[in-house]
Amino acid sequence: MRVHPIFVLMLALTVAGCATTVPRSIREAAPGNITVSQAQAAGARLVGAQVRWGGTIADTKNHARDTWIDVVERPLDSDGRPQQTDRTGGRFLVQVTGFLDPSIYARGRDITVSGTLLAPKTGTIGEFPYTFPVVKTQQLHLWPRPVPVRQYNSPFWPGPWYPWGYPFPYDPY
Repeated sequence: MRVHPIFVLMLALTVAGCATTVPRSIREAAPGNITVSQAQAAGARLVGAQVRWGGTIADTKNHARDTWIDVVERPLDSDGRPQQTDRTGGRFLVQVTGFLDPSIYARGRDITVSGTLLAPKTGTIGEFPYTFPVVKTQQLHLWPRPVPVRQYNSPFWPGPWYPWGYPFPYDPY
């Protein structure tokens, strides 16, 4: 039986189209992944544990040799990207060796990190005392900002799906 070269080319293109640039340690959780709230309750007993956490950046501060990122934890989807939800397990700090530009790693950006837990740090959120679990990063992924989709509805031409409204309900205004 002979395989047609066009079929092989189409199969190769299909497989290549499914490839992702997100590192494996970001896509897949560490075995027995600990949650932020579990790490916060355990204190220093979990130092050295491997974790994969993500969320929204609240603050980025550079020091002489490293950068500290304050992150509001969010649940992760199957690719390791933080979900857009108000549910959170708390806050955690990320320690990254070297300089990260605070205008790039800015407040409101989504980030996922994998690394090792260090001893927790005490600090404040406003005036409220808080114990932050600390992750020493091995892998860090800054997610691109979502591109807003603008829907245009012309009052003169309702669109190709009129009157059914697919994929959105018809609204001429």
